[in-house]
Amino acid sequence: QVQFLESGGGLVQPGGSLRLSCAASGSIFSIYSMGWYRQAPGKQRELVATITRGGSTDYASSVKGRFTIARDNAKNTGYLQMNSLKAEDTAVYYCNAVPYLDYWGQGTQVTVSS
Repeated sequence: QVQFLESGGGLVQPGGSLRLSCAASGSIFSIYSMGWYRQAPGKQRELVATITRGGSTDYASSVKGRFTIARDNAKNTGYLQMNSLKAEDTAVYYCNAVPYLDYWGQGTQVTVSS
């Protein structure tokens, strides 16, 4: 069964940074592109960053220039470096394949507040 385990969230002040990590079971990320999604209270889940197996990246306009996605295929692990965080980045962050598979982890809470 596919499993995703996200970590690294927390409370940070505006302008601060966090690095999220994602461990996936099996060899999911050697097969699929990997993405980071987020869901803010009262909003739909959205895809914020994608990285292909070959390392090409794409970002939502709201995070471009501030977030950096990376992956380690050998470790089946993904990362999301988040800099210059804003209050509107507050959400639960999830990793999954792109397109997403119907398995979601618990996510990791990111709260940006002074």
